[in-house]
Amino acid sequence: MLLDASVVTIGLAVFVITFHVCGGSLDLGDRVCQAVLGAAAFALFAFYRLLPVLWNQDTPGMAWTRLRLVNFDGLPPTRRQRLWRLAGVLLCFASAGFGFVWALLDQERLGWHDHISRTFPSPQL
Repeated sequence: MLLDASVVTIGLAVFVITFHVCGGSLDLGDRVCQAVLGAAAFALFAFYRLLPVLWNQDTPGMAWTRLRLVNFDGLPPTRRQRLWRLAGVLLCFASAGFGFVWALLDQERLGWHDHISRTFPSPQL
């Protein structure tokens, strides 16, 4: 997940640098500018996370770490399961990260998003 977040962060940085090089100015102390950049970062991350769901594939971060998503039967997940997983991730963030902390206490080390979607990351063979 950190690799995926870094891709989005790099993309946003490239946008800001390009905007600045083309003559635009950003006042990072301005609340409106902060809100716009925050909304742009959220939209970019949402788009980045939604594309693999629509294509029914793993994210580039999972591919780089040689992980694959499988369902509880050991099969590739359906598009619907991937969509439930994404909704579960949003729920985990909305609960101030408690859904992720849950994985530390869970016997199988699965978070809420894993249980909701009935999927989990597994090493590629």
